[in-house]
Amino acid sequence: MHKSKLEPYRPPVWLRNGHVQSVWPTLFRKVSLPEPVTEVLATADEDELHLDWYRQGSSRLAVLSHGLEGHSRRPYVLGLARALMGDGWDVLAWNFRSCGGQMNHRPRFYHSGATEDLHAVVSRALSEHYRNLFLSGFSMGGNLTLLYLAEQGAQIDCRVSGAVTYSVPLDLAGSADVLALPSRRIYMQRFLNDLHAKMLEKSRAFPEVIDVSGFEQIRDFHEFDNRYTAPLHGFRNAADYWARCSALFRLSEIRVPALVVNAADDPFLSPRCFPCDPQILGPCVQMEVPRWGGHVGFVQHARDGYYWSERRALGFVRQVL
Repeated sequence: MHKSKLEPYRPPVWLRNGHVQSVWPTLFRKVSLPEPVTEVLATADEDELHLDWYRQGSSRLAVLSHGLEGHSRRPYVLGLARALMGDGWDVLAWNFRSCGGQMNHRPRFYHSGATEDLHAVVSRALSEHYRNLFLSGFSMGGNLTLLYLAEQGAQIDCRVSGAVTYSVPLDLAGSADVLALPSRRIYMQRFLNDLHAKMLEKSRAFPEVIDVSGFEQIRDFHEFDNRYTAPLHGFRNAADYWARCSALFRLSEIRVPALVVNAADDPFLSPRCFPCDPQILGPCVQMEVPRWGGHVGFVQHARDGYYWSERRALGFVRQVL
């Protein structure tokens, strides 16, 4: 296992709460970056992915993957992009199908195991001049990143140097159970509201495939993934989707240094999202569990605007390279 120095995260007392950490950056964080160069990348199934390039002539590129119902310009994506650019990297942040304000052209949208889309993005990145490629993902994007690395295994391109991921629902079924709890209702309802709007738009384009009648009765991901995610993406049901796409079961197949940072107070994650067994992690994956941080939080008030998670990423990347 690749070791790197653990920098303890100690937020102020008022931020030692997983719910506050999870909500604060969404409501109050602003990150300014130069406008990216956008690209529309065609996929093999006649769909498209929308990319944001931040180029500054580097030989190193970081590919950033956002979370569920996120997009490439969320504060957590821009925050890491800014930190990496300050350390000399080019950055490519991409949008999952249907995200970023651009609806895709196929009935399918995105899911936690859509590694073919990440592979298309990585392949596009490797067509450039870069000598080193680093991957990063948040939440669902973290699971996707780790699953992709596991599928590539020892055959991965030698320019892919490693990955750092945050707030990763490694155990999709368990995390769906957590988000179905009454105490998580506010999060679940926000996801469902966003997904309802998206499925309404898709039902207008594909009325013979997607039916949104009774959507208001859906209460959790068990019901949503059974009704939409699984059939639209070739899974038998939600349980089959979760079992096949949870990175937890594939971590030991990863063959580049990978860091997983999951806060102990993350309100989205199940106990199995914090594996410590070397047989589960394999030789290349390092698990860190800060006491605080919430879900994609790790808030830090610093003069340079960096969050703790971004400093941790820079430390890991420097150590790996």
